[in-house]
Amino acid sequence: MDNLDIFEIFRGLLANDQPENNIVGAGQGHKYVRGKNTGEEVLTILVKKKYHESKLRRNTIIPRAINALPTDVIEVGNIRLLNERMSFKRPAHPGMSLGHYKISAGTFGGVVKDKKTGKLLLLSNNHVLANISNGLDDRASIGDPIIQPGIYDGGNIENNTLAHLWKFIPIHHEIESSRCKIAKAFEVLFNKCIHYLYPHYQIRVVRETEKLNLVDCAVAVPKNTSDISSEILEFGLVSGVKEATLGLPIKKSGRTTGVTYSTIIATKVTFKVSMSDQGYAIFTDQVLAGPMGMPGDSGSLILTEDNYAVGLLFAGSEQATIFNKIEHVLEKLEITF
Repeated sequence: MDNLDIFEIFRGLLANDQPENNIVGAGQGHKYVRGKNTGEEVLTILVKKKYHESKLRRNTIIPRAINALPTDVIEVGNIRLLNERMSFKRPAHPGMSLGHYKISAGTFGGVVKDKKTGKLLLLSNNHVLANISNGLDDRASIGDPIIQPGIYDGGNIENNTLAHLWKFIPIHHEIESSRCKIAKAFEVLFNKCIHYLYPHYQIRVVRETEKLNLVDCAVAVPKNTSDISSEILEFGLVSGVKEATLGLPIKKSGRTTGVTYSTIIATKVTFKVSMSDQGYAIFTDQVLAGPMGMPGDSGSLILTEDNYAVGLLFAGSEQATIFNKIEHVLEKLEITF
């Protein structure tokens, strides 16, 4: 059976399916019984939802065979373009694109509450909501606009500001600007001297730091609470919090790769992560899992199969994923689900 034959069968099925519009596709496949492939060739009919024959009008019941080929009905839901995560939406859901107005885009991780005020807040990474700020630079300030979708996905301050930066935990780099008054005075004086010969160059006095990072996290306060939903895209509500343990199956809902699954490989991990143009930072007591994200997925909540939060995704590669333990995130930001 060629593509033209299947197309003609599909057109005939659609004509009989009015006004229900339940049939969404047709193709050639194998018959599956209780999840096992029988190897029998069938005409696969795709429907939004499977119904018992008793609930269907007679002319909408799919024949057991079409053109001498047995049929097999498969429920696939409402097929749509998978760009919802990167588009403008109100209320915005965790799992969708957002970011500080100076960055490209990351993921809206979840909705949390400030322990002191009870305010509803949006949770994500520092590098998503606060532009990798160490708290002493000019990369981000409390009150900065948070855009949904992120700038990379077409968002802008004028039309798409969802929230404002409320609180972030500084990220300490291996090399930081010196705060010594003598060093700063030398830096200013030396730059004045070289300006006339090399106007496009600057000297910066830096120092090594041994500060370790536990988290890459931040929260923002929405302009209107009605503009956000607590239901994570394709997962629903967070059930609570659980500890990240070896071998635990996990999942995430993120801006770039959507829903992905993995397993925890190691805990109590200390490692060095590249912070783009900010050099490197050392993180400790982190969790390692298999590959489950790409750039833009940063900020996604890491959940168990039954929706308990165990971490916050912030780094990774094609071979691995690294996330903060959720208990550290909640403690440092003084928030709760």
